[in-house]
Amino acid sequence: MQEIERPVPHNELERILSLSELDLDYSSLSDQLKDLTHLAARVAGTDISLINLVDSFTQWSIANYGLSLEQMTRDESVCQYTIMTDDQFEVPDLSSDDRFKDNYYVKDPLSLRYYFGVPLKSREGLNIGALCVLDTKLKVLNPEKIELVKIIAGEIANRIKSYGAINMLRQRLDDANNSKKKVAHDIRGPLAGIIGLSEIASQQGDENSLDDILEFLKLIHKSSKSILELADEILSEDQDVKLLGASEFDLVLFKEKLIRLYAPQAQNKSILFNVNISEVTQRIPFSKNKLLQIAGNLISNAVKFTPHGGTIDVGLDLTLNTDRNILVISVNDSGVGMSEGVIEKILSGDAATTAGTSGETGYGFGLSLVKHLIDALGGTLKITSSNTTGSFVEVLLPQKRL
Repeated sequence: MQEIERPVPHNELERILSLSELDLDYSSLSDQLKDLTHLAARVAGTDISLINLVDSFTQWSIANYGLSLEQMTRDESVCQYTIMTDDQFEVPDLSSDDRFKDNYYVKDPLSLRYYFGVPLKSREGLNIGALCVLDTKLKVLNPEKIELVKIIAGEIANRIKSYGAINMLRQRLDDANNSKKKVAHDIRGPLAGIIGLSEIASQQGDENSLDDILEFLKLIHKSSKSILELADEILSEDQDVKLLGASEFDLVLFKEKLIRLYAPQAQNKSILFNVNISEVTQRIPFSKNKLLQIAGNLISNAVKFTPHGGTIDVGLDLTLNTDRNILVISVNDSGVGMSEGVIEKILSGDAATTAGTSGETGYGFGLSLVKHLIDALGGTLKITSSNTTGSFVEVLLPQKRL
């Protein structure tokens, strides 16, 4: 069977960077978009409608109608061709197209035949995914229906961009709250010292009957104590609330997200996939900024290079320091390993594409994206590997701590 060359946009790195900057949690967008997926299917007269985002390795179905689907490999997707276009992509009969006829969704029991897709554009005008409608019957969409589907795609893109903007605002709000608490923390020490000195001076004043000085120091003491109480109030604000903020994870939630998103990829290759967390620090919150993109690309890459029946162990830990905590993410696989030259290229952000153990297409941008994101967050990336023991990747990300 002739190997099919998979399409890669000429601006692929910029495209996946644009998607990563939205910092989306692919598992939490369905409620915001399910009305539009239903509308797209009704307008097109199809049984199925999907909203798909395409990253380096995976097509994520973030909302669906008529077909319960969360993800598939990028190799298998039709939308990888849609993101190559500026307008639309149509396949009248998937079963007669050499690019798709052998994929599982064309065979029983799904037996999909018709596909029509419209690219979803980021704020920079880059194609980050697609709205597609599908059917088990052969169809033809008239120009009016095509125009309506494109209008719906535009609204979907706007909602995705808005969702990303809200995430960014939440992150900035959290940063502002952290700054507020840091200011309160910083003024507590000096104020406590003032109060202590004023108490000593008040005692000396009593002994010396210095009424005027005593009264003045009492006022200082009273004012300083009020400010200290205010600082304590700011520092204790929301401490009784145990729920995580909108832009926070703890190790338990982070583990749950990774299992839900990436266990299916491992299962497809019969890979044993484990995520282990530290019980000591499992409930301490930290910023979730770009974590799913970083860990997800590392896991997907490990799945790609681990043969059937292999093992992938993910470790999550939080090292507590006096100034700032360090989030530790490790991915250890029993895959084919990497040479020193390949590791050097990855660490320099110049990794090239290679095929996976089951012939999966390598796009050459996943690890470059990871390196870019880690550098932007002030973290470090460490890789050790051999042809006999697989690869071990460790990411260290500093976290703000008050």
